[in-house]
Amino acid sequence: QVELVESGGGLVQAGGSLRLSCVASGSERIFSNLGMAWFRQTPGKERDVVAGISWGGGYTYYADSVKGRFTISRDNAKNTVYLQMNSLKPEDTAVYYCAAKQGSWYSRSINDYDYWGQGLQVTVSS
Repeated sequence: QVELVESGGGLVQAGGSLRLSCVASGSERIFSNLGMAWFRQTPGKERDVVAGISWGGGYTYYADSVKGRFTISRDNAKNTVYLQMNSLKPEDTAVYYCAAKQGSWYSRSINDYDYWGQGLQVTVSS
């Protein structure tokens, strides 16, 4: 069992930045074999993938809506994955979720993830 604890959400003005962090319980060996991702969800809509990262950080994925603005990274020694969000827009307002899956590689499908964080509210004011 892996627990994911997120931090770093909040309120920011448009054009500003936030960095989300997600710390996983368990050993570094376990964490380094997990594919990780960030999803987001707004009321009445499905939870969509924002970014994903492979076990070693060498492969990443970004939704078109965040390319060039968001950066996903991980530090396996700290069991932590990050989402650096720059040039934030009001449409980035959502609850952001950290997710982990067995098998080292990320996936774009919500159904492939085994573990979820509690969710963080990110609000971008115009």
